[in-house]
Amino acid sequence: MTNSLSPSLQYQMTNFCTWKYGAVYLLLVLGVLILLQHKELTEMRTFIRLKFESKVEATPVSKVKSPPTVSNDTHRPSSPCSFHPLISNNAVDLLQDLKSWPKTPPLPSPFSMNTTSDPAHSYFTVLPRKGGGSWHTGEELEVLININDFHGKPKKTGGDVLFARLYSQKLHAGVAGQVVDHLNGSYSAFFSLLWEGSAQVEVTLVHPSEAVTVLQKLTQEQPDRIYFQSLFSSGSVSQTTTCNVCLNATQEKVCNYTDLNTGEQWFCYKPKNLACDTRMTHAKGGFKQKLTPMEEKLFQRNVNMKVSIPALGPANITVLPKMKGRKNKTPKSSPSGYYYQGEWQALAGTVVQHFNNSTAMSQCLKGKVVHLYGDSTIRQWFEYLSHSLPDLKEFELTSSRQNGPFMALNFAENTLVTYHCHGPPIRFASVPVTQLRYVANELDRVNGGTNTVVVLSIWSHFSTFPIEVYIRRILSIRKAVMRLLTRAPGTLVVIRTANPKQLSLYEALTNSDWYSLQRDKVLRAIFKGVNVKLVDAWEMSLAHELPHSLHPQPPIIKNMIDVLLSYICPVARK
Repeated sequence: MTNSLSPSLQYQMTNFCTWKYGAVYLLLVLGVLILLQHKELTEMRTFIRLKFESKVEATPVSKVKSPPTVSNDTHRPSSPCSFHPLISNNAVDLLQDLKSWPKTPPLPSPFSMNTTSDPAHSYFTVLPRKGGGSWHTGEELEVLININDFHGKPKKTGGDVLFARLYSQKLHAGVAGQVVDHLNGSYSAFFSLLWEGSAQVEVTLVHPSEAVTVLQKLTQEQPDRIYFQSLFSSGSVSQTTTCNVCLNATQEKVCNYTDLNTGEQWFCYKPKNLACDTRMTHAKGGFKQKLTPMEEKLFQRNVNMKVSIPALGPANITVLPKMKGRKNKTPKSSPSGYYYQGEWQALAGTVVQHFNNSTAMSQCLKGKVVHLYGDSTIRQWFEYLSHSLPDLKEFELTSSRQNGPFMALNFAENTLVTYHCHGPPIRFASVPVTQLRYVANELDRVNGGTNTVVVLSIWSHFSTFPIEVYIRRILSIRKAVMRLLTRAPGTLVVIRTANPKQLSLYEALTNSDWYSLQRDKVLRAIFKGVNVKLVDAWEMSLAHELPHSLHPQPPIIKNMIDVLLSYICPVARK
């Protein structure tokens, strides 16, 4: 842009901040700060009145559209990894019930595995239909689950993590069940009967309640068990230091990389001979495991982690066609959809179309700009689209295949698809600091409009931190989404939820399904009432016959993409 200011005016503006005008400038700054404080309080009061559970307070996010900036000051940590008040106490209280879990008893020292939940000695029972007779579609099946210990003795408390699924291998059908904890060692699972023919119940113990106690303790006592590193370099001098959302108090100074637009905190120990602004890369550093041998035994595959519970009596039923003229009671289960013949069927909202060839997919994406932001579970969508659409050509950006950024273009159909990973904490091998961008900041740069699609998936890399870290991040993104929808109401915003995964000891301690489930509840609550669409990756993974995976297998991804494209190119429900 051409500078049209006269030389004299430029000179006056340049000297505006000299000592001669220091007092006036200070008064102006104080006035601006007071106005901003008043504006932020007004924003918070308005936000409290929003529909999502009515009232959630968050640190206000600046509407400045300049590039992300960081507070690059140096100081010493004041306390041992005491996560600063990331959100207001009111917000924590309001969301507490959404992430709460039945209280699990502390582990005695020493404790015996024999008194913990054992899937082999536990069982479930398919309860008979109320009123007797045969099952029909539209009705609800109830299953009673009894958890026993390794001695076969009934447990007296709740808190076990259980998954339930109703499926038909012959029909490639499946639906997730709703599990209710009775807090006395027994549980109920409810299933909507959605297809005719055979249906079989499957109940899985993901974690015994004692393992949940350990997972909770890890988050409280070792929130930094996954640590990160940054390389600092200047000339021939380089040094690597540890970084995290918070750092333990030591004699070392720290570099403060708090984002000034979003308020997201990030710190690195300062290298001894280099300045904070010489930071070059961000990377996952490693994992510090501090479990006792007995605690480790609570996370054994094929013993007490992701193990099926046997049935007492038949586990299968036959479902007949819906009875005419009969009104069914309000169900206790409310799945978002189910599989039939391997295809996902939504139970409400948008009709899911099935795009079985690249021509149909390309036609739907014609003239669209699709921005994908988040972790590797949304990068997987970029990879699926670029591999499934021959004319969608990936533009070589010489980026890491793990963290991107990526861009693909179909010039003939005027289609653009991009991917960018979210900012710290991100557990990728090495990311240039120039590519560390917070999603909220990125959304503030999106023009939006009826041809723009924004897809978000942010959950997996937050599991080891206190829930407040995740709440703050999602609240920040929510506000950015609201700003985007205000300036461009026609923009389509889609959120991919978390999904269950295969578990090893490492995965359980860093990315357990229990951690993911808590964050999934928070995500749905925060975006409740906002004009966004959900792709329910949790139920789409849980209901499918394929094994759980952090990166679901292609048949599941294909169904997820079908849901996304159905949002982009909707048809009327009959």
